[in-house]
Amino acid sequence: MNICHVNLASGYHGGENQTLQLIKQQVAMGYQLTVVANPKSPFAKAIRELGCRLILAKTYFQAHRHAVTRGCDLIHVHEGRAIYWALLQYKLFGVPYIVTRRIDNPLKKKWLANIAYRNAKAAVGLSTEIVNCIASAYPSLTTYKIPSSPVSYLVDDSQVAQIRSQFGDKFLVIHAANMLKHKGFNVTIEAARQLEASHTNIHFALLGDGKERASLEAQANGLSNVSFMGKQSNMGCWFEAADLMVHPSYTEGLGSVILEGLQAGLPAIGSNAGGIPDIIEDQVSGLLITPGDAQGLANAIIEVQTHSELRASLIDGAQQKLRAFDIKHTALLYQEIYQKVRVAHDQ
Repeated sequence: MNICHVNLASGYHGGENQTLQLIKQQVAMGYQLTVVANPKSPFAKAIRELGCRLILAKTYFQAHRHAVTRGCDLIHVHEGRAIYWALLQYKLFGVPYIVTRRIDNPLKKKWLANIAYRNAKAAVGLSTEIVNCIASAYPSLTTYKIPSSPVSYLVDDSQVAQIRSQFGDKFLVIHAANMLKHKGFNVTIEAARQLEASHTNIHFALLGDGKERASLEAQANGLSNVSFMGKQSNMGCWFEAADLMVHPSYTEGLGSVILEGLQAGLPAIGSNAGGIPDIIEDQVSGLLITPGDAQGLANAIIEVQTHSELRASLIDGAQQKLRAFDIKHTALLYQEIYQKVRVAHDQ
C-alpha cells in the first residue's frame, strides 16, 4: 500500500516513538511510504535514516503540493496539528485521511477541529477511553480501537550494573514520564514518604523532566528514599535494573511506557484511569489503584515486594496480555482500515 504519514510535532515523545514503530513495520511489509514531519524533531531524522520519502513542514500550512500525496491511498494523521495538514491536502487534492488519537482528553469542538474531524474517513483511539471520547464528540465518525505497541530497547550490562550500584541492594521502584501534573508523580512521592521509615529497603527513582520538576523536588525535600534522575536515553537499562514500575497517572491515553516496562519483564502498578486498564488487568497483568491514592500505591508496592509468587504471576500475566499489543498484529489492524477507506473512496 502507499500511505502518507503526518506528524508535525517539534519534539520527540511517546507518540512519535509509536508512529515510528508502525512505520518501521510497514516498511518491513513492503509499503510505499511518504512521511511529513517537522524538521526540528528527531522523528524526521529517524525517518530519513529509514530511507522513507520525507517531506519537511514546520506548520500545517506548509508543503501542500499535489506531488506530495500523488499515488497515496490515504493520509494517516498522528498528532493534533497534523489533522489540519491532512484536511488542507484533502480539500486541495482529494486524498482521504484517517486520524490516530493518543490522548484521552475530551475533544475541543472548535470550528476548525469540527471541520477536520467531520471530513476524516475514520478515527483510531489507542484505548477504550479514547474511543469513547471520540465517539462522544463525533458520533457519526467511524471509530476503531488499536493500541500502541511496545518498543524494545537495547540493554548495556555495564550501564545496568552502574545503575544498580547507585542503589545498592534496594528494591528499586521507577516512575518514568514527562513531569506533568497528570502523570501523578506527587502520588509516588507521597507513597515514598509513607514508606520511608517502615520500608528502608525500598527506593524510588523518578525518571523524567518537565515543568513540574521544581515543585516535585520541593515536595520530596528531605526524603532519603527518592532520587530525581532526569530524562533518560537508556530506558532498556533502567527496565533491566529496576524491580518494579509505577505509573499512577490521573489521566492517560494508554501508557506506552507501561507497555515497554512490561515487555522488559517488569511488574507494574498503575492507576485505574484513562487507557491504563486496557493494559493492566488488576491482579492479572499488574495492579491497579484508585487515581490519587498514595496509601493504595504504597500498599501495592509492599504487596509486590514481599510476595514473590504474586510478582512472578503478574510478570507472566503481562506477557500474555502483550500479545494483543504486538506491532505485527496492530499493523494488520491498520491495514484493514486502510483497505476499507480505499474501497469506500473509490466507490
